[in-house]
Amino acid sequence: MFVGCDRNEGRYQKKERCNMKKRRIAVILTVCLLAGLNSNNKDAAKEIENKIVSSKTQKRVAVEKNKKCLIDYSDVSSGRIAVKYTEKTTKRIKAQVTGPDKVVYTYDIKAGRNEVFPLTAGNGEYTVGVYQNVKGSSYSLVLSTKIKAKLKSEFAPFLLSNQYVNYNSKTKVVAKAASLTKGIKDPLKKVKTIYNYVVKNYSYDKKKAKTVQAGYLPDLDKIYKSKKGICFDYAATMTAMLRSQKIPSKLVVGYAGNVYHAWVSVYTKEHGWVDGVIYFDGVNWKLMDPTFASTGNASKEVMSYIKNAKNYKQKYIY
Repeated sequence: MFVGCDRNEGRYQKKERCNMKKRRIAVILTVCLLAGLNSNNKDAAKEIENKIVSSKTQKRVAVEKNKKCLIDYSDVSSGRIAVKYTEKTTKRIKAQVTGPDKVVYTYDIKAGRNEVFPLTAGNGEYTVGVYQNVKGSSYSLVLSTKIKAKLKSEFAPFLLSNQYVNYNSKTKVVAKAASLTKGIKDPLKKVKTIYNYVVKNYSYDKKKAKTVQAGYLPDLDKIYKSKKGICFDYAATMTAMLRSQKIPSKLVVGYAGNVYHAWVSVYTKEHGWVDGVIYFDGVNWKLMDPTFASTGNASKEVMSYIKNAKNYKQKYIY
């Protein structure tokens, strides 16, 4: 815990004691931070580091750790946490995040890598657990902690990168999104522009679809270079591009009617959350024309469907 110091104290010993406490705390913060973050998410790591080291109101070192792994929740107000398995191992490692909505998210992680996970259920208590494979489908708990999250904005988790939508300022599609949308003010027109770019320039990778392994995560720069990908690649690319343009975007997996598929939902001040503005019907990616909401040309029935959240049964949000 930080110890408060009275700046107006006149006694030399008290003043020196306060200064020493401050120096010790600064060193502890820096050491714990550097132990918890590596170069796999450089922008996210740097942002977290800056917030901890420079913050004058930080109350404690927000890291839970043991000899095998650590859970870093120093950036919890931005709607994300970081997990790193520090012990060398070839065994399978999983992380589970359960929010106040009681939905359990299970992620695959690799030893030595810093992984960032979103807190998509908003404010409330989250339970985070890290597990190591014992045998077959059995896992043992390595580390667990409870985190009370108070987000600075309800949109925070949907404006930043995470393990599934992994990008930074140097990711090529971020620059592409900026170029494509230059001069466009309407968020929904940006959505349409980005969608059209992806579906016209990227092709579906049938070979990859047949050989992809469980735990696969998109590498956006590799996808950008090859201009090929599977559905997951398309969704992550579009979501990253939208978020980089400060458009709150959810990559959602769930049901539309009886069909299990994926969609991208976006938020605008004028229309709130527009669910399924970009969606996958099991065969192709499609655009639910975003001009409907901005021009008023759609029928009342279509607008009613778009705005009715009951038509979309989400299972997971990333």
